[in-house]
Amino acid sequence: MGNTKVFIRYFLYVFLPCLVAFGVFQYLNNIFFLAKEPSARNKKIFVEIAPKLTFSDVCKELEKKGIIRAARNLNLYARFKGQDDPIKPGEYVLSPSMTPKEILARLLSGKVYERQIELLEGVSVWDVGELLEKESLLKAGDFEAALGEPGLLARAGISSASFEGYFAPGTYSFSRPVDPKKVICTFLEQGERNWPPEFSQQADQTRLSRHEVLTLASIIQKTTDRQDERVLVSSVLHNRLNHGMKLESEEALIYGLRDYEGGMLTEEDKQSPSQYNTFTNYGLPPGPICNPGMESIRAALFPEESSYLFYLRNPFGDLEFSATLAEHKAKLAKILTPPGA
Repeated sequence: MGNTKVFIRYFLYVFLPCLVAFGVFQYLNNIFFLAKEPSARNKKIFVEIAPKLTFSDVCKELEKKGIIRAARNLNLYARFKGQDDPIKPGEYVLSPSMTPKEILARLLSGKVYERQIELLEGVSVWDVGELLEKESLLKAGDFEAALGEPGLLARAGISSASFEGYFAPGTYSFSRPVDPKKVICTFLEQGERNWPPEFSQQADQTRLSRHEVLTLASIIQKTTDRQDERVLVSSVLHNRLNHGMKLESEEALIYGLRDYEGGMLTEEDKQSPSQYNTFTNYGLPPGPICNPGMESIRAALFPEESSYLFYLRNPFGDLEFSATLAEHKAKLAKILTPPGA
């Protein structure tokens, strides 16, 4: 009789709980450790976790996206593991081929997916919104609205009408959701890093403000992408400014012609009332015409020493420089003269 009681107690308090635990383990293993769709190995699904979502809400979103079988199962498993805390907001890349255990590990890691955007040298600030929208980071309109937010320029310490010229070209990574003002600040901060003390010292020596240097650099950037030509273009611009001559930069003029669709500039274009018309206005235009790269900024600060006052582009795409108007006209006539004439 005593042995029977011992056996019953052993069965109720040891064997049966172990059997139940084993059954629960097998159940959880089948649900959480087996991929939903092993064949969907290369299928990637982007899931954006909004701020303040509960873990239960996240599970429902994953079920809605077709990543897991049932939200309640993942929610139950996470609670069982004590890992049902809110997930870091952001965008995650998941796959139906992942096991729920792998999905949970990915979410808990907080490693959000980052989308890349490349700002090429010479890009205009007004084209950046389209780049952001292309990468599904922001709507162009939202970014442009942030650019025009009252007081933002002043808070950034920029005494200009726009952010043009102050965004540093380069490759950037952002994770969704992203605040347009954060994007702007990121571009500006990199621009600050791209302005070393050496640049400030040289700007002081040449009696140019940073804004004026960026304006010069932007014209150089849009004129040529060759560094050997950039320092000579810079020399021409500095020489013309020092001689009290108009810059006569087509690139600056084009920036001010909002309806310009390409092609040869006309005399009417060169008489436009734009402040960026350096054919009619003396000195620098009111601000940069693009976002220049560091080499263009360097060229603006450290021009080649020369007596050049003119340049033109030959049929081969190279710039030719002249010190006198007569020399410049002779080169222009040669270019315009048909072969064999």
